[in-house]
Amino acid sequence: MVKRLEAGGLSLEESLSLWERGEALAAVCERHLAGARERVDRALASVEEPGEDR
Repeated sequence: MVKRLEAGGLSLEESLSLWERGEALAAVCERHLAGARERVDRALASVEEPGEDR
């Protein structure tokens, strides 16, 4: 997508469509990253809890 946008030669409609698709993909990636952060935070919290046997 980026290469096509940077190459130019697209109509405004095509450029906007690619841009919107990129934004949607970025949002999906952000959700996946947030989920991964939550899992890591939970794992770290369970290891750091005092009184837990390891």
